[in-house]
Amino acid sequence: MKNKLYYQYAGSSLLLIFVFLGYVVRFYPSWLKGFDQALTSLVRAPYPNWNSFYLWITKFGNPSTMIILTIAFLFVLLVGKRYAEALWLTLNIGLIGGVVNPLIKLVFVRPRPTLTHLVHETSYSFPSGHSNGSMLLFGTLIFLVPIVVQNKQVRIILQILLGLLIVTIGISRIYAGVHFPSDVLGGFCLGLSWLLLTYPIYEEKRFVWRFKSKQQ
Repeated sequence: MKNKLYYQYAGSSLLLIFVFLGYVVRFYPSWLKGFDQALTSLVRAPYPNWNSFYLWITKFGNPSTMIILTIAFLFVLLVGKRYAEALWLTLNIGLIGGVVNPLIKLVFVRPRPTLTHLVHETSYSFPSGHSNGSMLLFGTLIFLVPIVVQNKQVRIILQILLGLLIVTIGISRIYAGVHFPSDVLGGFCLGLSWLLLTYPIYEEKRFVWRFKSKQQ
């Protein structure tokens, strides 16, 4: 695959950032205090005027919403006989978003911020599940858009909108008072590192499966 090494390098770098961030969260949380406080103050500056907006945005990262959207996208992919894409999406959401991220929370056991919570949360704080899940789902769609959309301008617009949605969901978790900025950064790094590391594998399998299906 073209640029395979670049994807692997970028993915490995993001994974190292996540590991380092997790190490700091677990053993030296005071190092992040200034970073977290500064960004939290910036994000929550318009509080409570933007409550309704961010409460609406954060719902796109809720587990129930993610499940419904994933099933819908899987249906579309399977109907279109995009089996490699469907498998990759399932692994991204089911394995990393549904299993790995919750288990990692149990390793770091980071308490939630003591700010007023706009939404109810019971799990630990690091890494942000909403940030990780949105990166995995909508990030996968960013990679898959070129396959189903031929018009370059439309493709770029859709990818930008999906990217903005990912970022805004992460910001909504800080605004809602249920995550530190470092939680959101950790969720993004974990999700994007997985996408970048596995995208070349998906591309290879997609090519092989397509080639075999044409020979039959």
